[in-house]
Amino acid sequence: MKNLNNEWLKQLPFKTIKSLIPVSGGDINDSYYMIADNQEYFMKVQPKRGKKFFEHEVEGIHLLSQAAKVPKIVTYGEIDNDGFLIQKWLNVKSNGNQYELGKMVANVHKITNKKFGLDQNFELGKIPKNNKWNSSWQNFYINQRLEPLVKMATKNGLWNDNRQISFERLKNSFIKNVTHEIVPSLLHGDLWSGNFTFDENSYPILIDPDVFYGDREMDIGITTVFGGFSQQFYEGYNDEYPLDKGWQQRLIYYQFYYLLAHLNLFGETYGFAVDNILNKFI
Repeated sequence: MKNLNNEWLKQLPFKTIKSLIPVSGGDINDSYYMIADNQEYFMKVQPKRGKKFFEHEVEGIHLLSQAAKVPKIVTYGEIDNDGFLIQKWLNVKSNGNQYELGKMVANVHKITNKKFGLDQNFELGKIPKNNKWNSSWQNFYINQRLEPLVKMATKNGLWNDNRQISFERLKNSFIKNVTHEIVPSLLHGDLWSGNFTFDENSYPILIDPDVFYGDREMDIGITTVFGGFSQQFYEGYNDEYPLDKGWQQRLIYYQFYYLLAHLNLFGETYGFAVDNILNKFI
């Protein structure tokens, strides 16, 4: 946790900061509860990454806000090369209406584009994202999502010949089986249970997006990796925007991406889970 001294805090756009308390906010940013000018705020700080670090999140929240409740951004910028993002404080609770959450995600996915990708890459995260526009989902997913993770795993000493052989078969299976018509949908991009919450009225809120336009089944696949999404979530989603026939069988390709990302982030702790999928393609 970065020590935010008075000289640093004076450069924030507030007259008086009454309170600043560290809070849990994931493993990426330093996070704080702040009372300033008689208002409550949530502030994230990314040491030595500058203002640009938060531009992707700001864009994501803006895009999601077209169809979802999201945190209200007050401002973002940098102080002494540290990036910061300030949002209005939300009084939240962990449980709420998952049927409405499913409907909300479905309505996000109804926001579409002509191509897959995004107007800018995100290169400052622990796993850089190549978002270059692509008219082919199969090409985008294999070459701009899976292959970079395999390259990273190889560099980190987390890959071997057996994994590579099975990975080649997984790619061939993906090309063979993911042939339904895919419209480039706005994706949350990191839709695990830590990235949604509920307001005081049990209404869902989406947080910490990593957006791009892709196959909506990718978001759904990520929801199934670590749990936290109830049957009501999937019912709400399919009532609002039904998934194509066979979607359950295709989720394995997207579960693999998420587990491969975690292999790179946290090491062989996730090796068994990655191999468990790869072994299905022996």
